[in-house]
Amino acid sequence: MNVLVRKGLIVAALHVALVSSLGAKLLLDRATQPRVWVRTAPYDPNLPIRGRYLRLRIEVSTDGQKPAGPVELSVRNGQLVAMPASDSTGLDVQDVQRGGRSVTVLGQPLAYFIPEHVPDPSIRNADEELWVEVTVPKRGAPRPIQLGVKKNDVLKPLELR
Repeated sequence: MNVLVRKGLIVAALHVALVSSLGAKLLLDRATQPRVWVRTAPYDPNLPIRGRYLRLRIEVSTDGQKPAGPVELSVRNGQLVAMPASDSTGLDVQDVQRGGRSVTVLGQPLAYFIPEHVPDPSIRNADEELWVEVTVPKRGAPRPIQLGVKKNDVLKPLELR
């Protein structure tokens, strides 16, 4: 076997191992870390170069006091809660106006990728709310799993495959 071919196969095997280990870590987190549904809204949905994904701003609870500075996330009583962090986490919160009310959102939008053939799921009727189920890792931003629509207090996951 040619030396260049052998080196190419070794590099390819390393790439496959790297990508596989990342996939395994994400699957392990999804199975072991808390999951929660949170209300969301699309952020900057009309950017022409955005591709086939949505940027979502998710709402968080702050237990009545908005943290200043970095926050860490946890799940309590079925809600995503932002609490002050003792060190830098790369996460923060901000207040925004949504539907005539003030809500606290995670400062960093999440990316949710959608298939090419699916109509934009962020376009909703006035009586519907867009929600996203997320995995909440010990550190870092939540990871979106699936989108859902809440109408008349009933949350129904969307089939986007």
